[in-house]
Amino acid sequence: MSADPTADTTADPTADRIRILLCDDHAVVRAGLLALLGSEPDIEVIGEAGSGEEAVALATRLTPDVVLMDLQLGSGIDGVEATRRIAAGPGTHVLVLTTYDTDADITRAIEAGATGYLLK
Repeated sequence: MSADPTADTTADPTADRIRILLCDDHAVVRAGLLALLGSEPDIEVIGEAGSGEEAVALATRLTPDVVLMDLQLGSGIDGVEATRRIAAGPGTHVLVLTTYDTDADITRAIEAGATGYLLK
């Protein structure tokens, strides 16, 4: 049996990319992260959220590999609660990306299910 000569043998270049959802209440921060991460060949930003509620909804719908989550998100649920809700589901890791660096903030985020904590 021979291979089909018309079959496309090139792999999907997006198949192994890390799919990221950004969550920050400041649009300029999201734009900066999008510009930075968008130039990486192994990363695909699949969505942006400006609130905790929006992040939870998008994470449920888009099933990203990673959510980059700010802790302080203005009104509504904060980043810790959004992290708790997202981490409760299967397959998505939450990395906190914030300016808040107290032990209490770090502990709350990790206890909520964050897999890492990065400072802006």
